[in-house]
Amino acid sequence: MGEIKVSPDYNWFRSTVPLKKIIVDDDDSKIWSLYDAGPRNIRCPLIFLPPVSGTADVFFRQILALTGWGYRVIALQYPVYWDHLEFCDGFRKLLDHLQLDKVHLFGASLGGFLAQKFAEYTHKSPRVHSLILCNSFSDTSIFNQTWTANSFWLMPSFMLKKIVLGNFSSGPVDPMMADAIDFMVDRLESLGQSELASRLTLNCQNSYVEPHKIRDIPVTIMDVFDQSALSTEAKEEMYKLYPNARRAHLKTGGNFPYLCRSAEVNLYVQIHLLQFHGTKYAAIDPSMVTAEELEVQKGNLGISQEEQ
Repeated sequence: MGEIKVSPDYNWFRSTVPLKKIIVDDDDSKIWSLYDAGPRNIRCPLIFLPPVSGTADVFFRQILALTGWGYRVIALQYPVYWDHLEFCDGFRKLLDHLQLDKVHLFGASLGGFLAQKFAEYTHKSPRVHSLILCNSFSDTSIFNQTWTANSFWLMPSFMLKKIVLGNFSSGPVDPMMADAIDFMVDRLESLGQSELASRLTLNCQNSYVEPHKIRDIPVTIMDVFDQSALSTEAKEEMYKLYPNARRAHLKTGGNFPYLCRSAEVNLYVQIHLLQFHGTKYAAIDPSMVTAEELEVQKGNLGISQEEQ
């Protein structure tokens, strides 16, 4: 039990990467918590947005690996926001505070939905350069909870946790997936009633993504072929919404592949970010990119421009 929490990697992460707390709203109770790691000279980092049950540190394996390769990575934890517009406005203020003009977003489940909503919200003055959507969705109605979304704020913490735990895998899983679920249950326990209620509200409030507003953004859809909280219909809907998206399929990984299949997830993230090497929107330190790699990348850019 709790193997990840006591692992050397996790302890190394907690002891070397500081957790920052930032307030950008007039309401002092709205606190963004984040880990910001990697070279500060990078102005277009990759930002990770967690699922309902997650905290910023659920992406520690991505932070450790990607910063080791020269990427700037930020993992976030949301304050209490009760609707998507309020979240988008707060997130925009956070990017302004961090002096980040454009960013790449990796969103897991609810995080992926919020990433899409933010890209849609800022489409007239784009702040999102690309999206990686992991086990995510584009329409909250798939959860059949839109009618209860307005009552989550009334529910006690144990009921909210029960709702979230109901989506965790209950069947037989391999040891790494079991460790990932244990870790996520532990993270879930650390969330307060208002944090959980607000996230479930965002997850289930009647809303959908308007694809025409974000069709020019490069997208990678990452999903698993084994059991996860997402239905096949929800996955198919994502493919239809983003017909030109790259697809990153993991044979197994459940709801939390970034924890239990981190090597594969990190590889797919690198492949996604590779297309921006050598541009001003690269998330990697230029000194970490070889000249040969840049030549190949320039060649690819030339081909894609000719195609257009």
